[in-house]
Amino acid sequence: MNVPVIIPTFNPKEKIIEVIDGLNNKGFKNIIIIDDGSKPECANIFSEIEKKSCCTLLRHEVNRGKGRGLKTGFEYVIKNFPDCDGVVTTDDDGQHTPDDIMRCAEIMARDKVAVLGARDFSQDNVPPKSKFGNNMTRIVFRIVCGIKITDTQTGLRAIPLGYLEQLCKISGERFEYETNMLLEMKKQGLEFKEETISTIYSDNNSGTHFNPLTDSIKIYAIILKYALSSLICSLIDVGIFTLVNLLTISFFGENESLRVFVATATARVVSSLTNYFVNQRGVFQSKQSVKKSIVKYYILAVIQLVVSFLLVNGVSMLFGVESSGWQTLIKAVIDTILFFFSFSIQRDWVYK
Repeated sequence: MNVPVIIPTFNPKEKIIEVIDGLNNKGFKNIIIIDDGSKPECANIFSEIEKKSCCTLLRHEVNRGKGRGLKTGFEYVIKNFPDCDGVVTTDDDGQHTPDDIMRCAEIMARDKVAVLGARDFSQDNVPPKSKFGNNMTRIVFRIVCGIKITDTQTGLRAIPLGYLEQLCKISGERFEYETNMLLEMKKQGLEFKEETISTIYSDNNSGTHFNPLTDSIKIYAIILKYALSSLICSLIDVGIFTLVNLLTISFFGENESLRVFVATATARVVSSLTNYFVNQRGVFQSKQSVKKSIVKYYILAVIQLVVSFLLVNGVSMLFGVESSGWQTLIKAVIDTILFFFSFSIQRDWVYK
């Protein structure tokens, strides 16, 4: 097995020396350390690292973030280890054992797919912010992105060589890059699996450089952009429905069902065209031809139109609602529910 190890580090502690020695003793002979603009006080640690024959030290003059550190390591491996099976990334604080790292690397080399080390966040030793952050991101990944994954922010990832060139092109310089990696692998059809690993947190994870506020905003901004387009177009849909519904009261008179249908259809045509092109180009970045995906999109749109009309009209009749304002509220609630079904179908079928 020929698998270099990549360790991005920023202001490391002496623990990184133990991590390196553990990996070397386990059989890893090529360990690439990326110094991401650490403070001068860490010079003695890096001097000790440079003396080790198994280590290659790459430096950033200023702190550029974990994402850039990983990409620096990937680019180095592509250039200098063209015959390797792939790489394995790990953290500098001993969160991942040499046995777990070796096992993930072996599975990757054998199966030719990415392997993600998955921690158990139900254990008592997991810091509250880590438990909450990962569980929340896991739920969002499942609902919004259709990715079922246990540990969304694991630093232990074994990645085949063939994946690296594509992963180097992904945006993101800091912690959001690890999220982007998962989204890109799904988008490109690059297979990955999870392998259960030990859950280790030293000193309540005090050594982490993860900022719960700023880095979480970046991570969720990347994920939730997938939902933003549909949400905006839903607002357009409700606005046009309300306008047409109000303007046609005198025209349709007592034919309330026809008025609701015309308002619903007009709103759906305008919002759907907007939604299709925004999703096709900016959100899902689909590689399918417009001709192919737009047919599937409008099959879904017609079905959603009929369901929306039937439910809005049915609920209005059930509760004796005649006011256009209340009908707008009913439609907003119904279409919010339909939004989640529609989004999942767009993600997995229309723009697959």
